[in-house]
Amino acid sequence: MKKLYLAILLIIGSSSAFAKDVIIILEVPSMTCVTCPITVKKALQKVDGVKNVEVTYEDKLAVVTFNDKVTNSEALTKATKNAGYPSIVKL
Repeated sequence: MKKLYLAILLIIGSSSAFAKDVIIILEVPSMTCVTCPITVKKALQKVDGVKNVEVTYEDKLAVVTFNDKVTNSEALTKATKNAGYPSIVKL
């Protein structure tokens, strides 16, 4: 029982054992029309671990919420690039 209790404490105490949601802002300067955000949003939503995507044409930004244990910023920028809209991490 003591070993089980100790194991649970170690897991709880380790912040790396738990995934967290991360919010990232991507700048997508190549969006040139009001329908471009639809393509960008669909490309980002296809990435495993993405939970929410908001894309605005006026600001040329994509705000993405994702699980950091499943994906990362490189996968997100790759998804937009593959869809024809290269992006860079703004924040």
